[in-house]
Amino acid sequence: LGKQDYKKTRPMLRATRLKAEAKKTALGVKEVALVLAAILVFLLAFYAFFYLNISDEVDLDLDPDEN
Repeated sequence: LGKQDYKKTRPMLRATRLKAEAKKTALGVKEVALVLAAILVFLLAFYAFFYLNISDEVDLDLDPDEN
């Protein structure tokens, strides 16, 4: 609380303090975006791993010289 707050009443000072504390502890958009991006990257890696494993097995089963 700065020097400009000396004219405020006690409830106004309390509200200002609570607002500042809430702002300090609130989750930011940046943090939420980073968590969502990390989850998306993990899911894409998981999907790519299984996609490549399945496609390799299918390629081994299809032998063009069989007929």
